Amino acid sequence: MNENTERKSVSGRIASIAIMTAVTMVFTYVVRIPVAPTRGYINLGDVAVFFTAFTFGPFTALISGGLGPAIADIVSGYSQWAPITFLAHGLQGLSAALIMKALYGRKVTEALAGVVGSVVMLVLYFLGGGLLAGFAASAVEIPMNAIQTASGVFGGFILSRTVKKAYPPVARLVW
Repeated sequence: MNENTERKSVSGRIASIAIMTAVTMVFTYVVRIPVAPTRGYINLGDVAVFFTAFTFGPFTALISGGLGPAIADIVSGYSQWAPITFLAHGLQGLSAALIMKALYGRKVTEALAGVVGSVVMLVLYFLGGGLLAGFAASAVEIPMNAIQTASGVFGGFILSRTVKKAYPPVARLVW
């Protein structure tokens, strides 16, 4: 790979982080269903987090998966959740993408990556919600968070497969 091609590759990867951060923020912000016990909300951000993990790789999934939803928390009045959200969704994307990378080409890769990413998010939100609102209140949100993340795995998988099929050069943006 020559220097010019390498530069294009790095700039494309940086652009993908910026774009996916914005997309993840919008997916998180636009549809918000309040959940009373912890004063949090359910959203579609996990679709974008898993799409990013399945399509763009660990580094992009970590940064955009954490930053996009955290920005959505801040602009929608949930700033107390932003640090927890950054960790929960950033590590959710990172763990799913690392499994995708380690098991590339195997049939159960997306499913296993989705399960591990989901468990990471559920545990971190339970712990974070426990610190912010009490562990009993946080436990009440586990089923809704599980539905949110399961929907995210499914939606992210469908979007990733569709985009990879329609635009194969997206594989050059994995980071």
